[in-house]
Amino acid sequence: MIIAIILIGSLFLPKTFSVGRSTNIAASDTVVYKNIANFNSFLQWNPWSKMDPKAKVDISGPPEQATHKYHWAGEESGEGEMTITGATPYQQIKMDLKFIKPFESLANVAFDLTKEGTSTKVTWTMSGENNIISKWMCLVMGGMDKMIGKDFEAGLKSLKEKSEQK
Repeated sequence: MIIAIILIGSLFLPKTFSVGRSTNIAASDTVVYKNIANFNSFLQWNPWSKMDPKAKVDISGPPEQATHKYHWAGEESGEGEMTITGATPYQQIKMDLKFIKPFESLANVAFDLTKEGTSTKVTWTMSGENNIISKWMCLVMGGMDKMIGKDFEAGLKSLKEKSEQK
């Protein structure tokens, strides 16, 4: 009976999600781009790697290129991987994000960069389809935006600090 309620109830919950945040960074688009498209730099400002600094990390493939991959496994952050799927230098980085543990999930991630005078506007978005687990988690926790929006804000703040270092 409970399983039927969960399955039927999930039919009425959102099928997709999208979360996005933006910030202006007083740095060139080349600096910001390299801090995102090179996972060795990405680790220094990524909010989830800061949450789980003991996570085992493996980075492979050429930075700033499709196939550049970041795999992690940690007690706090679970296990997953990000792979660059497309990169337009100094304008956009697209990634596939795959969570493996504690439950499987896929998402599309994009970083869009726009020059604004001597600054760079960065828009970080993540979207995907909700599985049964994430549908119910979103319902209980107030939506995906509420669940990870603050992490995006913290990450963009750290990216800004790293990129604006002289």
